[in-house]
Amino acid sequence: MRLAIGNDHVAIDMKNEIRDYLSAKGIEMIDVGTNSPERFNYPVSGYKVARLVAEGLVDGGVLICGTGVGISLAANKVPGIRACVCSDPYTARLSKQHNNTNIIAFGARVIGPETAKMIVDEWLKAQYEGGRHQTRVDMIAEIQDTGHLQAAEEELEALRASLRA
Repeated sequence: MRLAIGNDHVAIDMKNEIRDYLSAKGIEMIDVGTNSPERFNYPVSGYKVARLVAEGLVDGGVLICGTGVGISLAANKVPGIRACVCSDPYTARLSKQHNNTNIIAFGARVIGPETAKMIVDEWLKAQYEGGRHQTRVDMIAEIQDTGHLQAAEEELEALRASLRA
């Protein structure tokens, strides 16, 4: 298995700990984050990890910034990416089982390294369940690909009309 990992200046220590932890488990880690304490713009790492995942060059990604929010927002702008911010192992597991996430993110200012290890362990062990969840994943892809969700448009148009009246 090969994972990409990225971070900003706030998350250097946690990135290094998680990278080394996963490497010790035999996972090949591609580190595209910063190792400098100088201010670093997290969208750069988020984008790099997301592109590697979307292009199929890695099997998944781990992103870490102060909260995990900004870096995951950047990653989610890349077509085909389903990045999820998680602060607990349960959410990490369900994000993979139900949403087929391909990137996990968390905040170095939100959780500690031991919780981060539990999160990545649960996420990596989890398998996408498909089935009823595939319809929802397809809907997410439809929004990404077209900017619309046909299943919502009729009700939304009626709401727009009432708001314009």
